[in-house]
Amino acid sequence: MKFVNKILEKSSTRKGFLILLVVCFWLKTMLAYFADFKLGIGNPFQFLIVLINPLATTGLLIGIALYFKRARFFYPIALLISILDTVLLYLNVIYFREFTDFMTVSTMTGYSKVNQGLSGSSWALTNIHDIFYWIDIVIIVLLLVFKKIKIDQRPLNRRIGLAVTSFCMLFFTINLSLAEMDRPQLLTRTFDRTYIVKYLGLDAFTVYDGMKSQHNNDLRATATKSELDDVLKFTRAHYAKPNKKYYGIAKGKNVIYIHLESFQQFLIGQKINGKEVTPFLNKLYRSHSSYAFKNFFHQVGQGKTSDAENMLETSTYGLPQGSLFAQLGSDNTFQAAPAILKQRRDYTSAVFHGNIASFWNRNNVYKNMGYQYFFDASYYDTSGDRSLGYGLKDKLLFRDSVQYLQNLQQPFYVKYLTVTNHFPFDLDKEDTNFKTTNTGDDVVDNYFLTAHYLDQAVHEFYNYLRKSGLLKHSVIVLYGDHYGISDSENQNLAKAIHRNANDWDDFDNAQLQRVPLIINIPGRKDGYVSNKYAGEIDVLPTLMHLLGVSTKRYVQFGTDIFSKQHDQVVAFRNQDWVSPTFTSIGGDIYSNKTGQLLKLTKQQAAQVKKNKKRVQTELSLSDSLNEKNLLRFYHPKGFESIDPRKYNYADGYQKEKKIEEKRGKKSTSLYSENGDKSTIHEYFTDAPEIHHKSSDTNRIKITNPDATNNDSSR
Repeated sequence: MKFVNKILEKSSTRKGFLILLVVCFWLKTMLAYFADFKLGIGNPFQFLIVLINPLATTGLLIGIALYFKRARFFYPIALLISILDTVLLYLNVIYFREFTDFMTVSTMTGYSKVNQGLSGSSWALTNIHDIFYWIDIVIIVLLLVFKKIKIDQRPLNRRIGLAVTSFCMLFFTINLSLAEMDRPQLLTRTFDRTYIVKYLGLDAFTVYDGMKSQHNNDLRATATKSELDDVLKFTRAHYAKPNKKYYGIAKGKNVIYIHLESFQQFLIGQKINGKEVTPFLNKLYRSHSSYAFKNFFHQVGQGKTSDAENMLETSTYGLPQGSLFAQLGSDNTFQAAPAILKQRRDYTSAVFHGNIASFWNRNNVYKNMGYQYFFDASYYDTSGDRSLGYGLKDKLLFRDSVQYLQNLQQPFYVKYLTVTNHFPFDLDKEDTNFKTTNTGDDVVDNYFLTAHYLDQAVHEFYNYLRKSGLLKHSVIVLYGDHYGISDSENQNLAKAIHRNANDWDDFDNAQLQRVPLIINIPGRKDGYVSNKYAGEIDVLPTLMHLLGVSTKRYVQFGTDIFSKQHDQVVAFRNQDWVSPTFTSIGGDIYSNKTGQLLKLTKQQAAQVKKNKKRVQTELSLSDSLNEKNLLRFYHPKGFESIDPRKYNYADGYQKEKKIEEKRGKKSTSLYSENGDKSTIHEYFTDAPEIHHKSSDTNRIKITNPDATNNDSSR
């Protein structure tokens, strides 16, 4: 009782009252963090950040009351701010329970989205412990009414308000610094809204999202249809006619994208201790049924994997800062491959990915792109050692996706997003016996282990495609999305690839931005390894022409690599560039032949100037197109705009089965063509995890934003 009386006594001063409100809100936030939100706290340092992140913003907001001298204003304002903050917290709790995501400002201000997010099922989403989100406010009001907490009439000096504000801002800066230590470029590379909440808190996330939304809205509100003219003028002039020899050679075939995470070109043919790191991919690279490109470069920015996906799906660039998927993808207009192929050739589209659906905002972006199915981590058993930090291990992803792949109507357009070869390249010992390098750098040494594992996973998948009969009816596109070994590690890498680390420079770093592109069309006999220079921006028009689909009507910044008019100047996101002759790094021009800085001749200077202008123009126009959402003004012939509300990824398997039943004998799924028999038995993997029992532990959080009321889609 003495303790309670002491709290009441302290709370009867203005300072004590504010501290009481801050502590109560901190406790409610902790309840939300650990009982309702799934923040994926991975280590003690993150746990510490989670404990402190509500304090600065809560103190900053409630501390506004300190600027009001009169008690009749001070107490109502302090309580009102606390109540409003609680409303924001609780709305997010309800929204998270239904959508496994946090409410954005656009969601809160848009009636249709609020209605969707906080629908009539909200009452069913309440829990008994929700009373603790509100009981403190009720108790504090009652204590004030019955004068257990006395009103302090003494005005505080405004300098106290300034001091509290300054302290809270300093504390937030410390919080942000700690967050950046654990997650560099947190605000510029927004992987997932959960990251912002985990590191900075819900209030900070809301302010950050509001500022970002306002910036985007300002850009888009002032955009006019006429701004599209420059984009259309450039892309039409830049268009490369398809090569008749290759146009339509894969017409009607299934398309299977295999995303080789963090896979760089130097791995192809690389040997460690006399053994090939990627023997199967090496074989595929040199196969007569493959068209491979030795001078193919990634072009990603801070959006990394999401930038690569965007380029391959839309042939437009990522943003100069941050991720297009995360920052603009929820509302952007796309004219992407899944929609084009569905409308032009009746393709079924799907993505298979063993990570959470909301990572890189994929659950929203894919809908805007027209993907019909998204089989994310919620569809797989990722428990125990089946997954790593970024999702289901690759061998299990390919194997466990068969049950969904075999039920898709053909032709299909599918993408497998592998994750095992992801930094920091961790792998359980039982998953590999490959003897790697001994450079003394764990990142470099482990990179060869996970790359070898990925190679084995792709080999197993190919064996299944061959046995099931899908291989001969498909075109398989394998690509590396971005670098795996960063520039800071390249001197250690030099030892492993038999290069002199002492001679390593920026030119060498630029050359290592090569990633593989292999277009495998089983049955072809004229495959080769091309010397042409190209980038990820060029893949979509190249693939479309192979499928016999003209791209002239669409806004695409890339050009068909097989075309005689293909543009071989490859733009990097930072405005550096590379061509068959030159490499431009920060304005310095290197000779590709010698690797040395060039003193340009008049003729060379003119060519460099032309290349530089083209790169700057292309990137600028792409940024304008996406930041201002200019494609909403463009309606190419035969293209119907995508309505994302028509897509739901929570019940993909059930949808597949219903379509098979509805089509009956006309069903074109592999399952139907196999006499309604599964082909899962055709898949062999040596992954040891298939013999492990499921467990309650998980290295990733398993949620599907489209699943409601804790539905399981697995």
